Amino acid sequence: MKYYSTSNRKLEVGLREAVIQGLAPDGGLFMPEQIPVLPDSFFASLPQLSFQEIGYEVAYLFLKGDVPDAALHRMVNHTLQFDAPPVHVHDQIHSLELFHGPTLAFKDFGARFLSGLLGYFAQQQDREITILVATSGDTGSAVANGFYNVPGTRVVVLYPSGKVSEIQEKQFTTLGGNITALEIDGTFDDCQRLVKQAFGDTELKQKLFLTSANSINIARLLPQSFYYFRAFAQLKTPYKQVVFSVPSGNFGNLTAGLLAKQMGLPIHQMIAATNSNDIVPNYLESGIFSPRASQATISNAMDVGNPSNFVRMQQLYQDDYERLTVDVKGCRFSDDQTREAMQKVYRNHRYLMDPHGAIGYLGLQNYLSEESVGVFLETAHPAKFKEVVEESVNDTIELPDRLHEFMSREKRSIQMNAGFELLKDFLMEF
Repeated sequence: MKYYSTSNRKLEVGLREAVIQGLAPDGGLFMPEQIPVLPDSFFASLPQLSFQEIGYEVAYLFLKGDVPDAALHRMVNHTLQFDAPPVHVHDQIHSLELFHGPTLAFKDFGARFLSGLLGYFAQQQDREITILVATSGDTGSAVANGFYNVPGTRVVVLYPSGKVSEIQEKQFTTLGGNITALEIDGTFDDCQRLVKQAFGDTELKQKLFLTSANSINIARLLPQSFYYFRAFAQLKTPYKQVVFSVPSGNFGNLTAGLLAKQMGLPIHQMIAATNSNDIVPNYLESGIFSPRASQATISNAMDVGNPSNFVRMQQLYQDDYERLTVDVKGCRFSDDQTREAMQKVYRNHRYLMDPHGAIGYLGLQNYLSEESVGVFLETAHPAKFKEVVEESVNDTIELPDRLHEFMSREKRSIQMNAGFELLKDFLMEF
């Protein structure tokens, strides 16, 4: 299958080029030339399929001819070594727990799949691959741990100083080896801008074999669709309409859900739930896309003022605003509303949500009927936001053993301002 640039549909490359380049030469994001639809037989057998079998069937449609079956099976099995269970919270509402991977966040799925794919491609060439990634929280930890000690790769994580939780920071600044953390004096949008500028710099691209592991990379996006199929298969009420509420920042997770829907998964409604960085909900209501500087919130992984994957959402609907707004509804919630939701759900149902999951939970409130079942995405373990969650629920959270181990290690990062020339000089000497 070919992959085209969202900035120029005539610019097409193969899978290997799309994955290694990460970002198209013209600054666009890569999209598959067509969205394959899974056969009716797949959906008939879906409840009986394992997570690995689901992942293979979905990935095969995009990767066949580019990756041998045996290698694809290894990648999928490596990616899906942990489950994504929909846990009943109350009434018609379920939490899709995406935090059972090694860094306790949903991005483990995409990062592990991408590391397998890039590791496979690295074996086909003599040059080392340098992976640049900007993070507002969990991307950095997932990518760093996914690529840690993968032969033929080096990882540089850019993150905004003071704007990620200590636990998140420790998960990617304590590894060493082939992982380097750059602590940027700025916002996530500054980090994302620097990564994009690096990909657009001819001199850097001549010296380094650059790629990205952000959700701008199509290989990060595809595996995020796996757990929508898995959730649908595990729900006890498949005859009901299924509504997914997705806490959204850079919109890769929601875009993956829309991809699953266009592949045939009968999702009734997608909810784009945001914090005060409500650029996409505003667009869904007005038709006007107006990026702005991000605002800091307690759901920091969603503090994005110019979401990259918005253009992919548009491409999936061929810029048809009416069709998009039928399938996707938007909503936004304040920090106070987020804290209140965490407190009430914990008090009344003894279910602990992190701030991002709480926004997803709130997103279901206006969109459920007697015929529907609601699923909100719980994207990270609440312990990763220990201080905020404990304060909200007025109770103590025990850290999982994996987080205890990270917290005991020494942070190692390089501080840098948000100017591109400093980043370029660093990478040229890297």
